[in-house]
Amino acid sequence: MARLRDLYNSKIVPELTREFSYKNPMAVPRMKMVVVSMGVGRATQDKKFLESAKKDLMMIVGQMPVVCKAKKSVSNFKVREGMETGLKVTVRGVRMYEFMDRLISLAIPRVRDFRGLNENSFDGRGNYSMGLAEQSVFPEINAAKMEFQQGMNITFVTTAKTDQEARKLLELFGMPFRRSAS
Repeated sequence: MARLRDLYNSKIVPELTREFSYKNPMAVPRMKMVVVSMGVGRATQDKKFLESAKKDLMMIVGQMPVVCKAKKSVSNFKVREGMETGLKVTVRGVRMYEFMDRLISLAIPRVRDFRGLNENSFDGRGNYSMGLAEQSVFPEINAAKMEFQQGMNITFVTTAKTDQEARKLLELFGMPFRRSAS
């Protein structure tokens, strides 16, 4: 079983129950899924960018990404409706906990000039989004063989009703949020 799932069951559930005084153990917030997406706009000019990004994302997450197509034509970006412009992966269950563990303990500490994650990136419904500037912070990616740098967006979807509950849940998982100067 994944290390973070064991941590959730043994330490996080009692801590959240104590802090927010839940009566029912099923009311305690939990992780639903993690969505990892990449915008690959350069793929409109050259298909090898899309294939390279797909290969990298598959190595990082451990699951085949879905190719997203443009919904509208935008002449300024030379994008036509139906062009392949992005990749997306939704991970749940054991894979989600394993991905979160690698992200929190390996990838985030390797980010250059890291000062903590922005605590204002919650959406008001208990979900948190963050971005990474390049995929080379993951140990699965060999920086010497990397063809191009590509950023990614990561969204943590929780069952929390408020941002405060979700923040505490993610903090207990080990997310390094930036400390406020208050």
